[in-house]
Amino acid sequence: SLLLSAVRRFSSVMPLHKIAVAQVTSKSDIQENVQKATSFIAEASANGASLIAFPENVLFLADPKQVPPHREPLDGPLVSTFRDLAKKHSISVLLGSVSEENPNQPTKHFNTSVLIDKKGNLQASYRKIHLFDVNIDGANKLKESETVSPGDEIVVADHEIGRVGLTVCYDLRFPALYQKLTSKGAEVIFVPAAFTYLTGQAHWLTLLQARAIENQVYIVAPGQVGTHYHNRTTFGSSVVVDPWGTVIAIKPEEEGIIYAEIDLEKVKDIRKKMPVENHRVTGIDYEEQ
Repeated sequence: SLLLSAVRRFSSVMPLHKIAVAQVTSKSDIQENVQKATSFIAEASANGASLIAFPENVLFLADPKQVPPHREPLDGPLVSTFRDLAKKHSISVLLGSVSEENPNQPTKHFNTSVLIDKKGNLQASYRKIHLFDVNIDGANKLKESETVSPGDEIVVADHEIGRVGLTVCYDLRFPALYQKLTSKGAEVIFVPAAFTYLTGQAHWLTLLQARAIENQVYIVAPGQVGTHYHNRTTFGSSVVVDPWGTVIAIKPEEEGIIYAEIDLEKVKDIRKKMPVENHRVTGIDYEEQ
């Protein structure tokens, strides 16, 4: 019957997943940052989100010369706190990045993104590969490699919202990483960030939309916003971009949460109509095996 075929068609459609993207102004007070994140998790869960994504340096953002980062292993008390919160509120949590201790270099840490599932399990972690050593205008010289060790592994994970890829901030300027995540099956790629105001104004949305369009993926980019210390100001504009490059949710300024729906049917449909991945050429778009 027509009704039966309609039901079959409907039941074969992938479910939509509502996600939350948090924009915050983290500073040097870890407890204050944790309290803010805790209230955002409760709010996102109450609003029916299956995941909440936080920006880079969500639990600590300060001048490392003045306030040394609080470094912990991933089984330490800070990540454990958020594993408990995820389980309590039955919501998956992406901690955009935390300072993961590096046992081989005690004066440095990894800038590590942590994905926790809604049962409180540590589902995946990714150590930022590309470190931000720049001097844009003379006044805002930043050298991440002074305190951070680079990671060297590409990370994708199967999650209830889809197959997800993990990246952090400055990684965004290296498109080959995103192509590799996509070739490993990523349908959603996270870009938690603390983009400077200057570079954010010029490049943030353009780069995010490019990565979404090139790879036909959802890009989920929670950003830090406002002034953190001295003249360190971040751009905000936390955003979700769909696989066609359309901005479907954006939070230009101030702290708060935005919501968006992840529709994997849209990923499949766009890739079917324009199979870019199949058209990549070995030796040109891929390195020779």
